[in-house]
Amino acid sequence: MLAIAGGKGGCGKTTTALGLARALATLGERPLVVDADLDMPDIHHRAETDRVAGLTAVAEGQRPAAVAQRSPRFAGVDVLPCRGSDPSTAASAFRRLRQCDRPVVLDCAAGAGPDAVVPLRAADRTLLVSTPVAQSLRDTTKTSAMARQLDATPSVLLLPRSDGTTDPTPLFDCEYVVHVPELPDPPLETEESASRYLKCAKILSKRNI
Repeated sequence: MLAIAGGKGGCGKTTTALGLARALATLGERPLVVDADLDMPDIHHRAETDRVAGLTAVAEGQRPAAVAQRSPRFAGVDVLPCRGSDPSTAASAFRRLRQCDRPVVLDCAAGAGPDAVVPLRAADRTLLVSTPVAQSLRDTTKTSAMARQLDATPSVLLLPRSDGTTDPTPLFDCEYVVHVPELPDPPLETEESASRYLKCAKILSKRNI
């Protein structure tokens, strides 16, 4: 499982989760995007699916494939929404999701608090997301350190709204950095964004996402 994590809300984690999932689908995968933000879940809104108690249903024993909803907006992408789940329930669901034979992408809560710990503890690796401004990068270093402590080592750092001039390597020990330029709304509807997320998906696929 891959955690999409960052230090600040609004840095582009949900956009990244869906953009990456769509790219994985173009590579022949059948990704499952899981809303792991218990306080501010919004994957269902962005993916145009219903908001149902998906995590809770999986924790209670239902098969993820039976609970997940196919996104009408992103071809080949399934979504597991979150509604009314607590950290204990979410942790149980994440343990069951580890048994999936498909890529599982966790859209995590921002920061380094308890709600962010639960999905990171379940994940195998982390994709860090930060805008290229100094404060966001510094906050994301805390998330990066936490991910390493929880054995969800960061594999890629993705910088939305970046012109490519920011060099984050002094702060991060990530082998790969992907810059996504400022894009018009909606940001996932351009060929440029598709190419950047496809680049990211290819990197992760080589590392067995």
